[in-house]
Amino acid sequence: MKNIFKYNISEAKTQTIILCVSLSFVLLMVGMPVSAQVGLRRNDFSLGCNVGTTLTEMNFEPKINQSYKVNPTFGLTARYICEKYFTTICGVQAELNYTNLGWKENIEDGSGNTYHRDLSYLQIPLLMQMGWGYEKKGCKFLFEAGPQIGINLNSTESYGGVWNTDNRPSHVVEQYGLNVKNKFDYGITGGFGMELSTNIGHFLLEARYYYGLADVFDNSKKGDFARSAHQTISARFTYLFDIVKTK
Repeated sequence: MKNIFKYNISEAKTQTIILCVSLSFVLLMVGMPVSAQVGLRRNDFSLGCNVGTTLTEMNFEPKINQSYKVNPTFGLTARYICEKYFTTICGVQAELNYTNLGWKENIEDGSGNTYHRDLSYLQIPLLMQMGWGYEKKGCKFLFEAGPQIGINLNSTESYGGVWNTDNRPSHVVEQYGLNVKNKFDYGITGGFGMELSTNIGHFLLEARYYYGLADVFDNSKKGDFARSAHQTISARFTYLFDIVKTK
């Protein structure tokens, strides 16, 4: 138990540092055009929507044998392009998304049991975005990264087979029926994509990875898990239309 307590303290310090660095990076990119004025100013604001798929699992300590659970995600997207610095188009993208997270267990004890947990979230990523390519018409390559927060809305469990936990090889069964301790989630996300800009709007295809820094379940000395955080891979399609456009 002392080792778990030490793990939690060092993990918390690491999480705080990573999140602060990520947030500072985004704020630096937003403030750079105002303070430096070295690039070509832009004032492009776009709104739209996104839809996609996530592959999700949980980072547990002690470990639980899992496979990726496939879930839908969809939401609203707002983007502000603030500067073109040489060939780099710089901006910020914010989203409000509904996503179903959780995990699916690989139970290989011969019992025929199945189990998965659905954890639904409202998520708000704030992303620094940089693009290289055609600005008005044509394609460009995108890189984006930044912090993300989320609020847990619901938690449901699905059991299958004649339920029996006596023969679990890992002997980790505390997750069954365990209530969510922390409704607030936070972490860092980043990825790559392509954008096609046309007369009728912008079409984006993106792939991202999210690393959760907050634990879903109790990670105190009395808790069952020292680590219980989200990890997701997502692919999404976004459509944006211009509200304000630099002439």
